Amino acid sequence: MNKNKPLLIIALVFVLLLGGAYVLYNRLAQDAAPDQLSVQGGAEAQTAQQSEEPQQDTGGSGEESMEPEKVLVPDFTVYDSEGNEVHLSDFTGKPVVLNFWASWCGPCKMEMPDFDDAYAELGEDVHFLMVNMTSGRETLESAASFIEEQGYSFPVYYDTDADAAMTYGVYSLPTTLFIDAEGYGIAQATGAINAETLQRGIDMILTE
Repeated sequence: MNKNKPLLIIALVFVLLLGGAYVLYNRLAQDAAPDQLSVQGGAEAQTAQQSEEPQQDTGGSGEESMEPEKVLVPDFTVYDSEGNEVHLSDFTGKPVVLNFWASWCGPCKMEMPDFDDAYAELGEDVHFLMVNMTSGRETLESAASFIEEQGYSFPVYYDTDADAAMTYGVYSLPTTLFIDAEGYGIAQATGAINAETLQRGIDMILTE
């Protein structure tokens, strides 16, 4: 029995090290979450301009002030809970937070309370389109039941034809896009985002 003691101690230390590494990995992943927001089009130039003092035109080539060309996001068709067609273009005129999710997706569930809080606060100024990937493992019934059980108030739409997912090439959940009031894609995030990152994306489209 005494001969096995050192082996047991080594095994215990190994398990503790693995557990510590797992906790550290999760902590670092959470800390890195705000950096996963990628800006698109003119938002990058605008963000830089907001962080710098205005400068006089020195008569140079003007290359420093050139902004990347913004790109209009493509339209798609999804359905509301009553089966009515809804198009992304229906929401032009206000900024849009477009989120792709599924009820079986753990990271989707993690970020949803922050989306619901943001909708409660900013729903008058920003459209929230929570688009469910209603295909394969997901059904309209399972998705609707999940939303009802959680008591979320944000608008939910169902991609039963996979039109939205195919149009945007969404294969990883969750995916969030931030679209300005004119329909231009400003920023995108793949994976669960926290409240800070969500607010950063919303600020980008509110100030466009």
